[in-house]
Parts: sequence; C-alpha cells; structure tokens
Amino acid sequence: MTNELGRAFGLAQTNVREYASSGMMDRQRDLEIILRSRMPIVVIETRDEKRMLQLLRSIAMAQFGDNYLPLFRWTVTDGLQRLDIELEPQLHNSEPPDVLKHIRAVSKPGLYALLDFHPYLQDPVNIRLLKDICMGYAEVPRQLILLSHKVELPQELENFTARFDMALPTTAQRETIVKRVASEYTSEHPGARVQTDRKAYTMLIQNLAGLTDRDTERLARNAIFHDGAITKSDLPGVMQAKYELLNRGGILHFEYDTAKFSDVGGLKNLKQWLQLRKPAFHTEAGPTHLDTPKGILLIGVQGCGKSLAAKATAGIFDLPLLRLDFATLYNKYHGETERNLRDSLKTADVMSPCVLWIDEIEKGLAGKGGETGTSQRVLGSFLTWMAEKESNVFVVATANDISTLPPELVRKGRFDELFFVDLPATSIRKQIFEIHMRMRSQDTGAIDLDKVAMAAEGFSGAEIEQAIVSSLYAAHAHDSTLTTELLLAELKRTRPLSVVMAEKVDLLRRWADGRTVACD
Repeated sequence: MTNELGRAFGLAQTNVREYASSGMMDRQRDLEIILRSRMPIVVIETRDEKRMLQLLRSIAMAQFGDNYLPLFRWTVTDGLQRLDIELEPQLHNSEPPDVLKHIRAVSKPGLYALLDFHPYLQDPVNIRLLKDICMGYAEVPRQLILLSHKVELPQELENFTARFDMALPTTAQRETIVKRVASEYTSEHPGARVQTDRKAYTMLIQNLAGLTDRDTERLARNAIFHDGAITKSDLPGVMQAKYELLNRGGILHFEYDTAKFSDVGGLKNLKQWLQLRKPAFHTEAGPTHLDTPKGILLIGVQGCGKSLAAKATAGIFDLPLLRLDFATLYNKYHGETERNLRDSLKTADVMSPCVLWIDEIEKGLAGKGGETGTSQRVLGSFLTWMAEKESNVFVVATANDISTLPPELVRKGRFDELFFVDLPATSIRKQIFEIHMRMRSQDTGAIDLDKVAMAAEGFSGAEIEQAIVSSLYAAHAHDSTLTTELLLAELKRTRPLSVVMAEKVDLLRRWADGRTVACD
C-alpha cells in the first residue's frame, strides 16, 4: 500500500463522517426544494428506504414554528406511525382506504410517507381518495410521499405529482465510503492495515458507480473484509455483484472472464484497430482531443467468429462484457419492448466502463410480423442512446442478415467502423485447427495441419470445430487417437454453409466488398 493511501485509510473516523455528511446535506436540500414545491404527492423511487426516511426525519426536525410539519410513516403491516416524536403505531389505520380516509379528515398540515403503496394504486377507491386529498391541499397542505422501489401512477394523479430522484454517491462520496469501511476493518483488526495498490483502488471506486450508499458500502465491505486488501482480483466479484443488483429484469447477461484474442484465429485488422483505440477508450489514459470510441458493427458469414470476436473485444479492453439479445426485448404489451430496451441501456450505462455486445441485432430491428411500429421505436431509442451516451460503453453489434438491417443503422457515423468477418483463408484455418486441438489436449504434431487446412476450403471456424469434435468421437469409438485421415474423412462428409447456402453467402460477400473493412 502506498504511503498516500495509507494516510487516506488512516483518517480519523470523525473526519470521515464529516466528509460523508456533505453528500447527505446536498440530497436533503434537493428534497426540501421538492417538498416546498407545494405538490400534494411526491414520488420517490428507491431501494434505500432507511436512508430516505432518515432524510425526511431530518427535514421535519429542522423546521420550526409555523413551518413545522409532523412526519408520519405508513406501512400495511404497522399502520400509521408518527416519526418526528415517539408514538405508538395506529394499527387501525393499516388498510389503504382507512389511512387515506384518515388523512383526508385531518385538519392540520403534515407529511405522510406511504411505504410500498404501489400495489394499491390501481384500486378506484384509493385513486379517488388520493385525488380528494390532492384537491384539498390548498385548504390543508397534507403532503403524501409515495416511497417504493417502483411507482406507476394512474393518469388522474400525474398533474398533482412531483418526482424526486435520490442522487447516487459521487466519486468523492464513494471514496469516502471505501475509506470508512477500511477504517472499520483496521478498528476490528488491531495492528492490521488494508493492503492495496493505486490502480486497483481507483478501479474499485470507479466500478462502484451507480449504486446506492448502502449497496456501495456492502460491496466495498465484501472486497475489503474478505482478505484485508483491495486488489485486482476483487474487481470481478464486485462487478458480478453490481450486475446482479442492477439487472433485475434479466434481459442482459453478464460475463467478466472474457475470451482473449489469443483464442481467436485471424482477425488481424480488427485486433489492430482495437489496440489503437484502447487507450482512448480508457479516458484517464487517453488524450482529451480524441473522441471516446463508440463501437463497431460486425457483419459476416455465420460461424466465422463474430460472437467470439465480441467476447475478445472485452478481453482486449480488459472490461466486463454485457450481452443483450435483441430478440428477448419484445413483449406483447404496448410500450414494454421499448421499456425493456431503455432499462437495459440504463443498466449498461451504470455498469460502465464495459463492453455491450448486441447479438444478432437485426432480429430486434427488422420487425416481427406486424410489429414494424415497435421495431421503429426500438430503433429510434437505440440510435438516440448511441448518439447521446456519455458513459464508457463500447458497443459491439453482430449481424448475419444485412438485407434486414435498416439503412439508418449502417450509415457511416453510427458505429466507428463496419467490419466484415469472412470465411477464413488457408493460413487462418490452420490456426483454427491448432487452437481447437490444443483446447482438447490433442497433439498437433501428429496431424498434417497444412493438408487438413487445405481440405477445409469454404469451412467456417464453427464448422472446423465441429469436424474436430466428430473426428474425436470416431477416434474414441475405434479406440484410437486422432489422425489426419479421420479429419479428412469428416471434412469430406461435411457440406459447409458456403456450399449449402452458396447464393446467400455470395450475396453477403459481394455486399461487404467496398462497404466494410475486412477483419483479416
């Protein structure tokens, strides 16, 4: 651990608390402004319920005289309870209609925090009662605070409502939380010091972005208390836990241990292109006059390595990988498809820096039967996000069928570059044979790689792999080792896609010629 970080972790506990309180005060001021807006309903969507109630109580306790407003909390389990002074809960006001009738009948101003009220917002009786309270606000300012992880208001109440977004910890506040957790570790382990290095420490602070104070503290605690250190080995676990906290919809898939480019045969031009842009993507190392790379579109023949190249991109950037299958976005209910996309892109923004792999993008943008309107809205949302995003999310989109891709997507400027993954040449096929045989612990010296590579003319990487797998089964059945003859026999029996779908493959290759950059 450097001396500088050692001093940081050695801060007195009182200084850490004072530093952290500044962020809380900023949020309290923001919430006070919303509460003074004289809107009858304030919606707060957060999972950090405890911290939000602390803010509300601090606001209530700081007011005096005519401005003082009593603070009440309601839950369906305990009923109505006053929080600014110690009073027993009113269990007889536990049912939603009962508590709303009680609030409507109260003749004095007050703040009423209704916790997890969202399931009851579809009941016509509750809607009418809420509207009555809102319409009577001018005579008696009874302010309702709907506090839940997610609140969807009926349209009748939208005009009476303001929304407050709980600000997430800034970089300085996340650093304070990590320091506090480290200080707690040293207090619980006398004589011990939290070991770290500057790069791992900086990356931890960065990777904790987008989480609440509570979740930030919990993940920092997991990393530090595990072994009393902050090292690079902690980061995959932090990112995995962060992803699980954020992606509750299940549309995105997370993969941290991405393939390395040594596992990909060929793709020389693509590898070089990515290596040149890696420093610029990591903004802390890149010149300020360079634009942050946005992403690439990989088009090519099926089975030629587009998916593996997408995984390897995350490997070369040394970043976690999120995979978004556009086909899973679609929902039969109006607006849900676009919402799924917005939620997924928002999660990617919060997970940044990361690589977002959009697999078979044409399936989500080409329309499904009569859903062309939905597809257009999805396309519009995606293109807007691509143009306006400020987060370090590098997009790798893959496509097999260019005939269904909308022109708006493939025009120059949407992606940094369009790459074409073609059928591998002889030298690349030889590399692919070597890689897959080595992965299966086979002796490459016993195989005439030049001969099998020549025989695999027109084969994709995936087809070469399957030829090896089939040959290994044949060798096992005859209680023998893999031989050149077995591979040649299997290649001869196989009809590759370039033969079975020759017309479509030729059309794709002609389209790519002059429009895209060859990966090899």
